[in-house]
Amino acid sequence: MIGPFELIAAFLLDLVIGDPRWLPHPVRLIGRGIAFLENSIRPRIQKNYEKIAGVLLVVLIVLPAALIAFLIRGALYLPGRGVLMVAAAAIMIYLVATTIALRELVSSANLVISSVKQGDLVSARGKLSMIVGRDTQSLDENGVLRAAIETVAENLSDGVIAPVFYLAIGGLPLAIAYKAINTLDSMVGYKSEKYLSFGWAAARLDDIANFIPARLTGLLVVLASFCYFLLRRPGNAFSLARNSFRIMRRDGRNHTSPNSGIPEAAMAGALGVRLGGPSTYGGVLVQKPFIGDNAAGDYRTASTQAVSIVVLAAGIAVLTSAAVLSFRMNL
Repeated sequence: MIGPFELIAAFLLDLVIGDPRWLPHPVRLIGRGIAFLENSIRPRIQKNYEKIAGVLLVVLIVLPAALIAFLIRGALYLPGRGVLMVAAAAIMIYLVATTIALRELVSSANLVISSVKQGDLVSARGKLSMIVGRDTQSLDENGVLRAAIETVAENLSDGVIAPVFYLAIGGLPLAIAYKAINTLDSMVGYKSEKYLSFGWAAARLDDIANFIPARLTGLLVVLASFCYFLLRRPGNAFSLARNSFRIMRRDGRNHTSPNSGIPEAAMAGALGVRLGGPSTYGGVLVQKPFIGDNAAGDYRTASTQAVSIVVLAAGIAVLTSAAVLSFRMNL
């Protein structure tokens, strides 16, 4: 189990440095492992056994990742003094920080929003294509901003709340196991012909791992939206937070994912915009239900507010988790 200081320090470290490419990063190593094993396993199996092979891939990635994190944690917590103790604490804080991805999420979204506000829609589409799976070439301004809002809401759960949740209940090994599951889903958990069977296990396990965090994220968006608007529009803060909760309950299932719709719906309700709807993936139009009510909302303002609410929700989650960890340590 990590301590409250380590969690808060790791969160602040992520806010300051993000994920610089020159530093070793567990998720990048996990991604390379997934690519290597996929290329090694798939050519050697028949199509009828792809689902079994996908299960094997999950086992060969998730269990070693958790075990290595467990061993590293044990080594870092060996008795030490002076410089060794400080170095061990610094390494642990860095490793915990690698499981959190708030800075990268916020920076990527802000680049898209900034390009839109500067009138450079072509650049905004290009930057958006780096963080979403849908086709972006034909999106208008509201379409680009709508997609940006959706991705910050969804990735608040995947990139921040879920890792913090697993850090709080199982420390670094469980958080790294979650990151391995999430990375597997992002690489092989597609519903395309190529991955429908091979990625089945990764996709299902990711759904299970995100079930509780996604719903916690929705509630945190409701709370964060209340706090955010309490400072800016005090008279409307309660009604906006109540609408966030109402839309989350009503439209949280209006998504192809059993989890992603929850935080997206909470965000749509808080901002008074409509998200979701038909999107194109690889040239194929996918009909998705709408989330929220106001299709004519102010998406420029809403996108900026969404980023602020995400940061606030993340901060609330970390402070709450740190308080829980502190309480557990004092039992």
